[in-house]
Amino acid sequence: MKVIMAISGLYLVFFVLFHMYGNLKLFAGQAAFDEYAHHLRTMFMPILPHSGFLWIFRLTLLVAVVAHVWAAIQLTGRAHAARKDRYAVKRTVRATLASRTMRWGGVALVVFIVWHLLHFTIAKINVNSGYSEADLMVGGHESPFLLTFAAFSTWWMTLLYLLAMVALGMHLRHGIYSSIQTLGGTNTKRANRTANLVSIALALVIAVGFVVPPLAIVLGIIGK
Repeated sequence: MKVIMAISGLYLVFFVLFHMYGNLKLFAGQAAFDEYAHHLRTMFMPILPHSGFLWIFRLTLLVAVVAHVWAAIQLTGRAHAARKDRYAVKRTVRATLASRTMRWGGVALVVFIVWHLLHFTIAKINVNSGYSEADLMVGGHESPFLLTFAAFSTWWMTLLYLLAMVALGMHLRHGIYSSIQTLGGTNTKRANRTANLVSIALALVIAVGFVVPPLAIVLGIIGK
């Protein structure tokens, strides 16, 4: 279970790192960001059909998420079954905040991911009443840039996103270290220190990288 959780978790880390990089293209402007979003749908054509690569990638992500959540549930159940005294707290005194909030943070992230998919991918919900559906179109086609810009022009959406990124950062900080540990990468003091630094660095880079574009939209740094 731990190996499944570690491997699926690291694959998801690769995805969020890639996703964060894509979001930073918002700074390049509407044309560049829309071109990037379009390129994801035409990648490897004509070997694959339109959006073929994107759907293959989505399916692998779905498998990874299901495997990760399933392993987490199994491990949690085993931990509860093996724990004779549910109220013993001595072993958790030195636990980090990230590790202590790991499970509930994971639940919060799953809820956010469902909303995020509904918002930007499945239903493409316009949360900003100041923009009509026509306002989000360019040349008869939906503009991913304008949909993103409209979303983060609303204070509550930006706040929700920032809170989710705090949860993501804490989850990654503990999860990356635990994955490296499970796969045998912390067997020495030096390796353990390196794994700890890598987990902190990646968590910060990803969380901050996701947070910067929405804040830039709110502050007017990124404009239409």
